[in-house]
Amino acid sequence: MPGITPKVADFARRVAGIGCTAVLPHLFGAPGRDPAPDGKPDLRYMLTSMVPACVSKEFTVWATGRTSPVIDWLRALAADEHERCGGPGVGAIGMCFTGGFALAMATDERLLAPVLSQPSMPIALTASRKATIDISPEDLAVVKRRCADGLEVLGLRFRSDRLVPSERFRFLERELGPAFRAVELDDDAANPDASMSPHSVVTEHLVDEPGQPTRQALDDVLELFRSRLLP
Repeated sequence: MPGITPKVADFARRVAGIGCTAVLPHLFGAPGRDPAPDGKPDLRYMLTSMVPACVSKEFTVWATGRTSPVIDWLRALAADEHERCGGPGVGAIGMCFTGGFALAMATDERLLAPVLSQPSMPIALTASRKATIDISPEDLAVVKRRCADGLEVLGLRFRSDRLVPSERFRFLERELGPAFRAVELDDDAANPDASMSPHSVVTEHLVDEPGQPTRQALDDVLELFRSRLLP
């Protein structure tokens, strides 16, 4: 949320810069619009992006144990791009609202590098919702089998982030075992100039300097893509 911000587009350019093809699905919001002009969050814009998505039948926001219907379209998009571009396979990163989408997409054998960056769904209002993610049991079983065969899943979050409770990462560790690699950062690693509390690891809260924890997290994502996707 709220969509393809300038810093999300910057991240995509980083992916393209290592030799991959970067594709940005437009699911909500206004592509290219800054959610915090002049350093202040545009709350009206955030709400106009979030509310329609929260009530859309394409996204699973409130229920547990379900995969969002939009995943079928994203899998088809990944398959089409793989056929168009070639290479070993496809990588995917979900951020915030879409954070868990890469996990559900990994039922497709072409998805070789799933990254869950601050996965925030389902909304963590109860203990049961904190300790789960937006994927159906059937899809999770497929991903677990793929993990047993060598698939690696990377997860990123700030430790204080209430939108991404630690219980969610502990759930993924239990379900996926050593195939899930959790990167959990302290608050002081976040960009202090960002307009919200620590949340967006590789975009809004990135400190793009060598040696910074968020830069290392970004480099980890790019290295996963590089090692799995480039021939």
